[in-house]
Amino acid sequence: MSIAARLTELGISLPEPAKAVANYVPFVRSGDLVHISGQLSNDAAGGVKGTVGADVSPERAQEAARMCGVNLLAQMSAALDGDLERVVRVVKLGGFVQAAGDFEAIPAVINGCSDLMVEVFGDKGRHARSAVGVYRLPLGFAVEIDAIVEVK
Repeated sequence: MSIAARLTELGISLPEPAKAVANYVPFVRSGDLVHISGQLSNDAAGGVKGTVGADVSPERAQEAARMCGVNLLAQMSAALDGDLERVVRVVKLGGFVQAAGDFEAIPAVINGCSDLMVEVFGDKGRHARSAVGVYRLPLGFAVEIDAIVEVK
């Protein structure tokens, strides 16, 4: 099944890729790798802001991580001139969760994005990963995830 067909089957329509909000670029291609800057848990409805384990439930935080994944897919598509079939492998995800002091289920939150990558790319979506709890994220969003992707 093509990546486009998988996205349709999953009910995912890629948004316009987010523009940089500071002195950086949304992605950089170096050789066969695309490094994608951190994507926030935002969508057309505004996204998910807040602190996981305080005012954001773990389930809602997983949805937020999935939003980050959709935004990563939009950046991948932009980097590859709309051709996600050129993805060879999702190499690594770096996940950050704005977490309450006693919230420890950080990896489970980032699974929202990890699961999406496998749903979309199959085995090519299996990746190395970090999952880190932080005090604050930009603009108050609950989750931010960056990626390294091998492409052809």
